Amino acid sequence: MNHPEPSRHAVVIVGAGPNGVTLANLLGVYGIDTVVIERSKEILPYPRAVGMDDEALRIFQAAGLADAIVADVIQNVPMRMFDAKGTCFADIRPSTREFGWWRRNIFMQQMAERTLRHGLERYPQVQLRLGEEVVEVDQDSGGVRLKIRREDGVEYTMQADYCVAADGGRSTMREKLGVALVGKTLPRKWVVMDVRNAPVDAPYTALNCDPRRPNVCIYLPYNFRRWEFMLFPDENPDVMIQPDTLRRLIAPYVRDPDAVEIVNARTYLHHSRVAERLVIGRVALIGDAAHLSQPWIGQGMNAGLRDAGNLAWKLAGIVRGTLHPDVLQTYDSERHDHAKAMVDLADTFGALLMPTNRLKAWVRDLFFSSMHFFPGIRNYVLQMRFKPMPIYRKGVVVPSDGYPMVGRMFIQPDVEDAAGRRRKLDDALGPWFAIVGWQVDPQAALSPADGEFWHTLGASFIHVTRSRSGQSRESRVDSSHGSACVEDVDNYLANWFEANPGAIVVLRPDRYIAAHTSQDGMASVTQEFRRFAAPIKETSCTSNNASIPSSLAA
Repeated sequence: MNHPEPSRHAVVIVGAGPNGVTLANLLGVYGIDTVVIERSKEILPYPRAVGMDDEALRIFQAAGLADAIVADVIQNVPMRMFDAKGTCFADIRPSTREFGWWRRNIFMQQMAERTLRHGLERYPQVQLRLGEEVVEVDQDSGGVRLKIRREDGVEYTMQADYCVAADGGRSTMREKLGVALVGKTLPRKWVVMDVRNAPVDAPYTALNCDPRRPNVCIYLPYNFRRWEFMLFPDENPDVMIQPDTLRRLIAPYVRDPDAVEIVNARTYLHHSRVAERLVIGRVALIGDAAHLSQPWIGQGMNAGLRDAGNLAWKLAGIVRGTLHPDVLQTYDSERHDHAKAMVDLADTFGALLMPTNRLKAWVRDLFFSSMHFFPGIRNYVLQMRFKPMPIYRKGVVVPSDGYPMVGRMFIQPDVEDAAGRRRKLDDALGPWFAIVGWQVDPQAALSPADGEFWHTLGASFIHVTRSRSGQSRESRVDSSHGSACVEDVDNYLANWFEANPGAIVVLRPDRYIAAHTSQDGMASVTQEFRRFAAPIKETSCTSNNASIPSSLAA
């Protein structure tokens, strides 16, 4: 085997793409013994994901990597749609930052992957093994057994408590597990190229909805640019990726196509598919191994990152013995339907934006040109409110009549901590469960037994007050129970709780609302929440920042 490490690990992730490595970073935050197995020794160089949304950046924030990722990201990039005449009929510029980040951001996947892999170096308990592939997998009630082949042909066996398949759309793990990928593959291929130093001033994402040849042009960091062109049935894909052909395709959009440096090009098919199930025993599917989407709303990789954000804390809690093993099944119930909804929305946008039928294109252009008569519809489109947000009615949630925000993502405004530092809310909450009290100390609403339950679970307690509600800058509101106290500096939390009465919110590590209640209702919420917990044997996750590296707990 030639590996000195133990042959059994808590979690093995198969695939070191952005979703698998993000999951590994999150498990590193939680102190979980993790191994990532990746067949390729190098980060794949060809054109890949370029769009990152606010939810994705919030997940990177949870992994302690948002600032490093953003260093190579163009934030708040508009998207413009052009008709066959080159007239812009929609300029999408979402202004909301309700989750702490801009909704439309442009990046290059290779750069992000390097940052994510570098992030793993913070965790001695996380290993990245490159040039190795899984050739066999089986499991029983005690764990998962993987046969792995190294680059030199030597095979060895690894045991895992749990395994995650993050090995892409052609997932061999999914095939070995016998899980079908249900849906369709569209007949048209697309040629996708990344270029550099293109002489064109277009600092936005352009959807050129020209029925003569629909295409996309995307402004990328560091003088890169992406073009994607639809191919027609009589066109040979091998011919269409030749440099002369690529320059002919971009010629209508640049002043001097010969001056463009073609970095790489590849042809793709568009798929709209979702795995029939995302959890198979002790194995979970994430990212492209779980679902494939057309690219029109930029949600392919983002959906996979949501998978990682949903799954990481559940695996961590199960491995550490604080959450019941059945919680793993909620990954399927929470993520499957939303992944399908995103795939369906991408299909709708593709049919709307990229028809080759001129009559359909004319009707579409007429619809969008009339939107200024309907400001509600116009705002719905231009602010990207069409993107369906996950709402969890089943899973690790405690629904209650009168509290409709349960199961939705909580907002992330800035707050000021006791030292007067302005921080994003999640950084003040810590990386695990958090109980937030609006103008009340959440621990004051707990009986001793209930308080012990939440402390054992590892929850943090946050008392939120109005801005400048203490006696002075030096004398802020504090807690006699040891809860962290923060001030709502921009009144976003005040507005949220005014619109959604109920002073206490229980937040999951992925910042979805697990419960929302009054002070009097915390006893009932705690009783309901106990069903997600496992009998505690031994765990160090008993304080706000237990097992969290000090550099991330700050």
